[in-house]
Amino acid sequence: MQTNRYLKVIKNHEVKPNYLKNGLVAFFFGGFVCLVGQGIFWLYVTHFATPPAVASTYMIVTMVFIAAILTGLGIYDKFGQIAKAGAFIPITGFANSLTSAALEGKSEGLVLGIATNMFKLAGAVIVVAIMSGFVFGLIRYFLVSIEVAPALDHTVSLVMEVA
Repeated sequence: MQTNRYLKVIKNHEVKPNYLKNGLVAFFFGGFVCLVGQGIFWLYVTHFATPPAVASTYMIVTMVFIAAILTGLGIYDKFGQIAKAGAFIPITGFANSLTSAALEGKSEGLVLGIATNMFKLAGAVIVVAIMSGFVFGLIRYFLVSIEVAPALDHTVSLVMEVA
């Protein structure tokens, strides 16, 4: 009887999340992170004359590097407290997670601490990525075989146009 009363008191005093506000904050800050990424992309394209296909790779590497540095300095975690899911959904969130795991395990040594902690997290992400790729590949194969979705043209032209 006492347990029920205790649970009732706890339920009355628990903080109820504001889902709309949290969603809007995450949308805004996630969009801001993507805007910064787009700015870096255009910087590579316009100022360094990088082809867009390569500039997108450079942008991702730059964003991961910036997030790792900010995590190491303790700034990204403060940003995450304000931005909520908007800081952790983009690729910068994955960089933050890996860097945090590395910093957490640094006292245990290079291999047993840093590498083990990083691969615990990265391994789970890689497994989910491979499994979801397999499932979506099967779905795509099924949709193409029953002619609901068009087949993709996998021919690649290696001839570059000369201006």
